[in-house]
Amino acid sequence: MDITIDTTFLPHDDPEASLAFYRDVLGFEVRNDVGQGKMRWITVGPAGQPGTSILLAPPAVDPGVTDDERRTIVEMMAKGTYGWILLATPDLDGTFEKLQASDAEVVQEPIEQPYGIRDCAFRDPAGNLIRIREAR
Repeated sequence: MDITIDTTFLPHDDPEASLAFYRDVLGFEVRNDVGQGKMRWITVGPAGQPGTSILLAPPAVDPGVTDDERRTIVEMMAKGTYGWILLATPDLDGTFEKLQASDAEVVQEPIEQPYGIRDCAFRDPAGNLIRIREAR
């Protein structure tokens, strides 16, 4: 089989804040932006990697999601336990400094993990956990 990861999903509750974070802070390209108000689907991705994207989408808009499930999703987003992603950079310290200077909530400063990677962690405006590992 020849399978690639094309797009992954992260929820947002404020499309403008999410757009500013992923575009202006992380430097991702905006590839698509459809909808209006809080009902916007924004596709972003790293420059030079057109085959890999993140879809920032309103949570729980699927008609198959129950009201109880919607409440749970909103509660998990508020706690920062619903969505997360692992990114990589060759310059972890420089990336950390740039993120720290933004509005991003620092969860963990760069540290050498016992399982052999060095990483840090932030939360995006929707509360999603963004772990960034040092690419070695």
